[in-house]
Amino acid sequence: MKTILQINVTCNTGSTGRIAEGIGEQILEQGWRSVIAYGRGNPTSKSELIRIGNKWDMYWHGLETRCFDNHGLASRNATRKFVKQIEEIKPDIIHLHNIHGYYLNYEILFEYLYQINIPVVWTMHDCWPFTGHCAYFSRVGCSKWFTQCEECEQYLRYPSSFVDNSPENFRLKKELFDNYPQLFLIPVSDWLKSLLQKSFLCDKQINTIYNGIDLKIFRLHEYIPNKFRLLGVANIWSDRKGLSDFIELRNRLDSNYEMILVGLTNAQIKDLPTGIVGVKRTDTIDDLSRLYSMSDIYLNLTYEDNFPTTNLEALACGTPVITYRTGGSPEAISSETGFVIEQGDLNGVVSAIKQVREKGKSFYEKNCRLRAETYFDMHKQYAEYIKLYNMIS
Repeated sequence: MKTILQINVTCNTGSTGRIAEGIGEQILEQGWRSVIAYGRGNPTSKSELIRIGNKWDMYWHGLETRCFDNHGLASRNATRKFVKQIEEIKPDIIHLHNIHGYYLNYEILFEYLYQINIPVVWTMHDCWPFTGHCAYFSRVGCSKWFTQCEECEQYLRYPSSFVDNSPENFRLKKELFDNYPQLFLIPVSDWLKSLLQKSFLCDKQINTIYNGIDLKIFRLHEYIPNKFRLLGVANIWSDRKGLSDFIELRNRLDSNYEMILVGLTNAQIKDLPTGIVGVKRTDTIDDLSRLYSMSDIYLNLTYEDNFPTTNLEALACGTPVITYRTGGSPEAISSETGFVIEQGDLNGVVSAIKQVREKGKSFYEKNCRLRAETYFDMHKQYAEYIKLYNMIS
């Protein structure tokens, strides 16, 4: 019986946490042992769970990051304790997801991995593993990560710091990650794959596996036409996620359009203009599924992203997607299921919205669901990891 240990900042919450949980369920279906180590929250899971550190470790890690730009290099005692737990678990494969997020010391972890030298699968959800600081760099057009990060333009952005330690961070990541002999990289979009092939990790085995979603939860519900509804969903809303563009778009549409944004804070809801309904969060995932189904268009006006799971959820609920040409977001849709618009082109967004309205949501619904079933069924997608585990162990 194989034992697979996954490591991620969350488990069974948020997009990456639900992905780890879904992969864990596939592992259990094989009759193997599934263990998930996580850094924050109080999750439930079908897999065995290990909490790395506690909230105070996380706060201290955040403070060190602010002061020294050493994100991923605090949490020393928590990581040493975790390493001892790994020794007890004796995994056959370790599967990394987001190891950033103020909970894990990647230097201590990789020094231990070099000692045991077992296969490591790393699902790449953003660009942080091959930069000296940032998770994304497209908005500032930075290409220093090709060769050597330095004089970082984004050290004040996540993971926010008062100083710039990007040259040393880049050197250490390259030394630890590039030289690990059994490292298998899984970007979740072809866009990210293309970046990895230009990074210091270019010589590793790199294969795209798209994210998957639960098609029993995200499904077609009864659609009752009323006002033409536009929906946006994000875990954290900011200008990076296009919040300002949604507000400007609202000003360009008449009162026949309804706009709902899910994931806002109380302060953001208070500042919304008339015509936008703000929701902190839905009570359940099923409520979110119904909201997708009851919307005419899912709008994703993100400026930095990898492969947004929300696009897949909308498609599975029969809702066409309009997205900016950002990261791997356009890979989720086809010409039969939505529109790809250049970043910031709100005239183009308005034109696409009107095209969907003229044809009606029913014109897109069947193709949207079919695309989700064909390419983004979690059972099919996560089965690809089982194939990989069998190949490398």
